[in-house]
Amino acid sequence: MSGHGDGGGPLRATFGSALSGTVRVPGDKSISHRAFLFGGLAAGRTRVTGLLEGEDVLATGRAMRQMGARIERDGDGWVIDGVGNGALLEPEGLLDFGNAGTGSRLTMGLVGTYDFATCFTGDASLSRRPMGRVLDPLRQMGTQVIARSGDRLPLAIHGPRVAAPITYRVPMASAQVKSAVLLAGLNAPGITTVIEPVMTRDHTERMLQGFGATVSVETDAAGVRTIRLEGQGRLSAVPDFVVPGDPSSAAFLVVAALIVPGSDVTIENVLMNPTRTGLVQTLIEMGGAIDILNQRESGGETVADLRVRHSELKGVDVPADRAPSMIDEYPVLAVAASFAAGTTRMNGLDELRVKESDRLAAVAAGLAANGIDHEEGHDWLTVTGRPDGRGYGGGTVATHLDHRIAMSFLVLGLACQRPVTVDDGAMIATSFPEFVGLVATLGGTVEPA
Repeated sequence: MSGHGDGGGPLRATFGSALSGTVRVPGDKSISHRAFLFGGLAAGRTRVTGLLEGEDVLATGRAMRQMGARIERDGDGWVIDGVGNGALLEPEGLLDFGNAGTGSRLTMGLVGTYDFATCFTGDASLSRRPMGRVLDPLRQMGTQVIARSGDRLPLAIHGPRVAAPITYRVPMASAQVKSAVLLAGLNAPGITTVIEPVMTRDHTERMLQGFGATVSVETDAAGVRTIRLEGQGRLSAVPDFVVPGDPSSAAFLVVAALIVPGSDVTIENVLMNPTRTGLVQTLIEMGGAIDILNQRESGGETVADLRVRHSELKGVDVPADRAPSMIDEYPVLAVAASFAAGTTRMNGLDELRVKESDRLAAVAAGLAANGIDHEEGHDWLTVTGRPDGRGYGGGTVATHLDHRIAMSFLVLGLACQRPVTVDDGAMIATSFPEFVGLVATLGGTVEPA
């Protein structure tokens, strides 16, 4: 980790040699949070490897420790002795989640049906974010909430003596709200039902099944999902739980291998959940040589190794309904499209306007700075590529403190005749601190500008 730790200031990527080798990317964040939650709740000992050890995930681990789980670092993994479903202890002191929106909302669901008080706090940023969409269904189950206006942190909740199982139709597409209701249902008698009009990431359902909960999922002809959870059942430890590699982190190395001539790269243990594989599907449609090897099950999730080789890509139309499964990957898809023959059109991108930055505007500006033909609309982007990349590069990209913009355009620089510079690399550490080091391992060059 040392040497690439701060990564502050501008970074420059240059074309050098082909990329080759075998690497692993950091563990998936969504699954890392849930590994601490479910391992801490399940009866027995769960050993977790591959955990993403970011501050957000560690906050979830600390919260579970405060409620009775034993969680210790052990070599390259974590050993968790869980309390058993229904046996969480009232925490002493506040549960401080820092900036972890996922951890705080899921934990509210988990403890919301316990007959004790739990106090939640977080940093200034988290304290501005509304928690009402998670608290509203908990109130229906009998939970009392004491909070500031707008249901913001700091807040306290106290579960009922016996929680009422509910049927809850999620009003917006939100995996966090769905998950919070299901976790609350673990300590409620009877069947808790969540109706999801638009499918979101299904890690909670899959992992609950992996830890032994009784969960059923039905999807009707209109695509509406009905998830039923049997409350107060036994959850059992998973002795060897491997957190799969984050597909959003793997995306940068996959695209780099496709566009840098002569490359042959294998990325091991990548999460292949169908709600997360839109980019891989799109790149294969573009002609990308991506072999999905050694596909296997791990903790209720599908994982595989990806072998990626330099490819002659062609432009495609990416349908709008694919956006939810690859919303974070459009910036790096735009880089791949820059080297594809013809025009790639990406639709349904309105959510990119409200990410860490206006990601759509930032991508378009980065393409313009490096001589790449494109057109930007309110919710669409077209890129007309040149397979040889002739004339590309030489620009400096404004990242707007967005880690995905930074990494996407550094990947561009690995394949351009002229270097590509990003104005700041410090924020790469928030999601993928190993990025610069892994690129170097594969033979690429990213260095301070």
